[in-house]
Amino acid sequence: MPVIEANSTGAADELYTRIQAAAAGTPYRMCRTERGFDLTVDIDVPRWQELLTRMRVTQVHTYRVALRPQKQVYTLTDVVHTVEYKAGSGGVRLGAAVSVGRSVSWTSHRTVDGSEQYTFSTAEGHRLIRDAAGELGWREAQPASVKIAAGFAVLGGLGGLVALIAVAIVKWF
Repeated sequence: MPVIEANSTGAADELYTRIQAAAAGTPYRMCRTERGFDLTVDIDVPRWQELLTRMRVTQVHTYRVALRPQKQVYTLTDVVHTVEYKAGSGGVRLGAAVSVGRSVSWTSHRTVDGSEQYTFSTAEGHRLIRDAAGELGWREAQPASVKIAAGFAVLGGLGGLVALIAVAIVKWF
């Protein structure tokens, strides 16, 4: 087990406390994990639960933060759990999915009379974390899932380029 210096543990605690304070009064809740913490949209808050249930919101968004306190570096990974339930003339349909990586989305629901509104943007949670981390001198590194996705994108692009060159050579000769 790696030895964590007291000052790096203090830096991680300070970051956690700072983000927890920024999330106070919002529908976000924090939970410590082995490698850092999770910041999740809390649908168990009574004032949100009824509205979200009525609006059939089927996603739970978690910002998973892994910390390397010795270097004051963190990674931020979005984990989106989606559950779908539909009943209709064709029967009942139930589905579930988990998406891990970087998510950028914005959702807004409003009642017909405009009296109740729910708005969610992934940028809001990203900002809560990044602002607090930046104020304390932490640096963000890309998580492995984002690096792997970027690698596949580059590989796919190179494959497409090779295919275009091969087609051009075949047509040339």
